[in-house]
Amino acid sequence: MKQIVVVGSINMDLVANVEAFPKPGETIPSLGVAYLPGGKGANQAVAAARSGARVKMVGAVGTDSFGQTLLDSLAASGVDTSGVLRKEGHSGLAIITVDRGGENCIVLAGGSNRVFGFGEIEDRIPWDDAFAVLLQNEIDWPATEAVMREARRRGVPVWFNPAPALKPEREVLGLIDTCVLNETEIEVLTGERVSGPEDAARAAGLLAEAGVSQVVVTLGDKGCVRVGRDGGTVHVPAFRVRAVDTTAAGDTFIGALAAASCEGKPVPEALRFASAAAALAVTRPGAQASIPAREETERMLAGS
Repeated sequence: MKQIVVVGSINMDLVANVEAFPKPGETIPSLGVAYLPGGKGANQAVAAARSGARVKMVGAVGTDSFGQTLLDSLAASGVDTSGVLRKEGHSGLAIITVDRGGENCIVLAGGSNRVFGFGEIEDRIPWDDAFAVLLQNEIDWPATEAVMREARRRGVPVWFNPAPALKPEREVLGLIDTCVLNETEIEVLTGERVSGPEDAARAAGLLAEAGVSQVVVTLGDKGCVRVGRDGGTVHVPAFRVRAVDTTAAGDTFIGALAAASCEGKPVPEALRFASAAAALAVTRPGAQASIPAREETERMLAGS
C-alpha cells in the first residue's frame, strides 16, 4: 500500500481552558493549562497513521526546546519524521482557548512553519510512493502552491484543507483532487452561506464546477456532505457524542478519510469511518492526544 504524505504545519499548542471566552479588554481566570503537540499538518499525519496508513510528515520544527518534543510525538504515533527540517528559531506555536462547551479560539505564531520553501522540501517528498499529498494553509502559500503544481506534474493526487480559510485563484482549484473544509471555509471560497447539508451540497458543487474533483464539507453535528465532479452526492449523518474539545476534529476527519481512501474503501464507507474518528476526537481534550486509534474507530462503527 502506498503512503500518505503530509506537507504542513507542526505546532506546540498552549491550551487554556476557560468557563467562557473573555470579552475584549477582559481578564479571566483559566480552569487549566496544558502544552500539547499539534499543528494542522501534524494532526492530520497522526490521524492517518493511527487510522492504519503509512504516513510521512514533511515540514519544519525549530531549534527551541519544543522541536524534539514535537518530533517524538509524531514518531510515537508511527509517523515517519525523516522529512522534517530543523530550522533556527522557535517552533510553531498555537495559543488555544477552549470554553466549557468545547468550542475553541486559536491564535497562530508560525515560527518554523513559515520559514522554509519548496526547494528545501522537494526531495523529501516520496513522489513515486505517494497515494496523495495532504496540504493545509499553515505554511507559506508559495510553498503550498509549488507542492500542488509539482504533484499535478507527477500525477500525485492533492488533498487540500484551506484552513485558515483563504480563497485561492480559480486556476489553483483545478490542481486540487480532494478539498475537505468546514462551513466557514467553504463560505470564504464560494461566498455561499452554508447552514446545513443542502447548502453544503450546493456550495460544494460550485467548487466542483471550478475544477476540484471531490469536495467534502464537514458540518459538525449535521454530519458531512461529499460532492464529486462525477455528479455523486453523499450525506453522512454525524455520530451523537458529548463534545469536550473540538480542537482537532477536522484534522482527525481528514487524516482518517485519507487513510480509509488509501486502502480502497468506497466513498460512503470512508466517510463513515472518518466521521466516527472525528466524533471520538471531540470527546477528549487536546489535539493529537484526542485522536483515536483505528481499533477504537472500528469499535464505534460496529456499535452504531
